[in-house]
Formats: sequence, C-alpha cells, structure tokens
Amino acid sequence: MTPARLPFFVYGTLRPGEANHDLFLRGRIRSEEPGRLTGALLYDGPGYPYAVEETGGEVMGELVTPRADAYAELLAVLDELEEYRPGDPGNLYERVAREVIRTADGSPVRAWVYVAAPPVATRLRASGELIESGDWLLG
Repeated sequence: MTPARLPFFVYGTLRPGEANHDLFLRGRIRSEEPGRLTGALLYDGPGYPYAVEETGGEVMGELVTPRADAYAELLAVLDELEEYRPGDPGNLYERVAREVIRTADGSPVRAWVYVAAPPVATRLRASGELIESGDWLLG
C-alpha cells in the first residue's frame, strides 16, 4: 500500500538549524512552517527526542511540505533515518498520520509524524526524561 502524500511534522534533529535538517531536507522541500502536535509529550533521547502520544500534551516543531518530485525519495530517507519499517516490532518509531496545528493561523493539517513505538513509549513514560516545554530546541 502506498502511503498518502502528507506533509511531515518534525520536532528534533530535522528542524531548521539542527544536524539532520540540511542533510535530509535541503533541496527536497517546498516549504516549512512552525506547528504544534497536540496529544503528545516530548521526551529526551540519546541525541534526539521522542514524541510519545499522551492526552493533554503538546510538541512544538515544523510542518515540512516536500516538493512533489522529491516526495517518494524523502519518505524513503526519513523512514531509513528513523529506522522505521512498516510492521516491524523492533521499530523505535512508528510513522503515523496525525493532525498538526499551524502556528501562524491555527488551522489543522494532517501530517506524518514519527512517534515513539509502543515499547519505547512505555519505557519513556516509566523512566524517561520529559522535556517540559514540549520544544526540543528549548530543552
């Protein structure tokens, strides 16, 4: 099954100014704008964060819209970066479609988000380091 061509919501190393932004997004995106994911909390990981789905939480990030001609390539490289393989129980992240709120006008947008896979989310909820601000750049 071919995934829907949704924008991506990024909240860690793919944000502007961070290590993976230029490596993976440069030349492949049409636009990026601030956004927020509701219904998730942010936890610190080993050099990158995890969004954990949780009622009442909010994660800050960027809504990234790929160029049409680069969509398939970007989807593949982001899945590889996040070590996401559909249906693999060993995934650290799951790619899920969620509603993200555009910061500029408050409008909702359906987007792909890489969230912590269930076993990782369970471990983080029990003993992870919560990023209270919901913004990895602020800590």
